[in-house]
Amino acid sequence: MEYICELKNVSKRFHTINNETKAIDDISFKVRKGEIVSIVGPSGSGKSTVLSLIAGLEKPSEGEVIVNTKSIGFMFQKDQLYEWRNVYKNCLLGLEVKNMDNEENKIKVKKMLEKYGLTNFKRHYPSQLSGGMRQRAALVRTLAIEPDLLLLDEPFSALDYQTRLSIGDEVGTILRNEKISTILVTHDIPEAVSISDRVIVFTERPAKIKKEYEIIFDDCPGERTPMKCRNTLTFGKYFRDIWRDLDVEKEE
Repeated sequence: MEYICELKNVSKRFHTINNETKAIDDISFKVRKGEIVSIVGPSGSGKSTVLSLIAGLEKPSEGEVIVNTKSIGFMFQKDQLYEWRNVYKNCLLGLEVKNMDNEENKIKVKKMLEKYGLTNFKRHYPSQLSGGMRQRAALVRTLAIEPDLLLLDEPFSALDYQTRLSIGDEVGTILRNEKISTILVTHDIPEAVSISDRVIVFTERPAKIKKEYEIIFDDCPGERTPMKCRNTLTFGKYFRDIWRDLDVEKEE
């Protein structure tokens, strides 16, 4: 079994002049190549810190973070589109930074814009787009560099519920069909269950792994998509189990 990344007994502390805050405590897990893993947990439990550690933006206080690729794509809560660049030029940005904006890759981006329903909007500026279109453009920009590992930090949280469902279904289907190794941080249990192969549940800060779920939908008809998964009995069971895991008031 090949793994794209692994955390071994990782802890992370943040320091200020007056105190120390432990964000995560002795976290260990692996992500297989082509696997989609979601991390859910209470607010402030260190979920985004894990992504920063994997991306190399932070260093662990203890333990080891092993990432078996240098090709990492990162999508944040905000789409981070530049307002002075049109959609097409925004989507080229990652390629430009890596000095990969050759004619072949420009053609590839145009094909991706067509695939994700943005061809007619490629000359539009971000302010002219809906929230869902902006997120699609951000996804094209991220996938254009062909990352081996994709890190998603609540990328749909700013969208209205209907758009969030639609975009989540599209993105989840794309990631599964293209077998892109993905780690998704989210507060949304249905989103995590419907998109993922595995869900990791964090405790409150300092975060430990409370439970892991292998997500298998034997009752999903035909090709698995997030929307189809939401209509199964299995989906409801996973939701209830994870909801109980996150029921902080009951534990208190």
